[in-house]
Amino acid sequence: MSIITVVLIIIVAFLAGMEGILDEFQFHQPLVACTLIGLVSGHLTEGIILGGSLQLIALGWANVGAAVAPDAALASVASAIIMVLALDGGTVDPQTAINTSIAVAVPLSVAGLFLTMICRTLAIPIVHAMDAAAAKGNFGAIDAWQIIAIAMQGVRIAIPAAVLCFVDPQIVTNALNMMPAWLSGGMAVGGGMIAAVGYAMVINMMATKETWPFFALGFAVAAISELTLIALGVIGVSLALIYLGLKELAQSNEGGGGSGDPLGDILNDYE
Repeated sequence: MSIITVVLIIIVAFLAGMEGILDEFQFHQPLVACTLIGLVSGHLTEGIILGGSLQLIALGWANVGAAVAPDAALASVASAIIMVLALDGGTVDPQTAINTSIAVAVPLSVAGLFLTMICRTLAIPIVHAMDAAAAKGNFGAIDAWQIIAIAMQGVRIAIPAAVLCFVDPQIVTNALNMMPAWLSGGMAVGGGMIAAVGYAMVINMMATKETWPFFALGFAVAAISELTLIALGVIGVSLALIYLGLKELAQSNEGGGGSGDPLGDILNDYE
């Protein structure tokens, strides 16, 4: 890799690390991070494919209160760099490089949780420093400590990314070429099945009596080949607006005595 490419990858990694906490511009999402790394490294198509595959896994990853989800930022950035190194070696086909990167993404996301714990431990004295600054009315110091704490989250991804960028691409390609056929084939099968993992996690979070009809309806409507993705999106938005309208109507009905969830009330009537 050229120095410019390495610098751009480190910038993307830094932004992804910060967004893992901020959740504002979504740089940590696999589809965004892998696409950007693919863009700056000259492998845009492969970056989009890898990001799309990993995004299906990360659909069910979300920080809820003190519970921290697997680190999508490190998984996205590190797996994308590994893919780029494999492709730069010149002797590995793109699909093998993508499948291998997908296989290492989940272990990397777990390793990212360890780095997150280190950063949050280091943030404890920062919180005390901010409390002391607030007691003195020093708002400038509060802002400075806030920036330092967020930047620390970016550094935790930028440093591993910088280390990976200086790995010899030939080492990665040689390791991939040494894999037996059964292992590379297993990775290909696993990469094809990985989408089900993300969808299953999402379903586990949102599966209720009220949402199952929409889930089943989506499969039925998607089977109509004449419908484009835009048409499916319009149908989905329309159903959501209809549901919200019914829910608002039920809540405004003073004599209804329902729960405020029209579909739930209908289903409960049949129980």
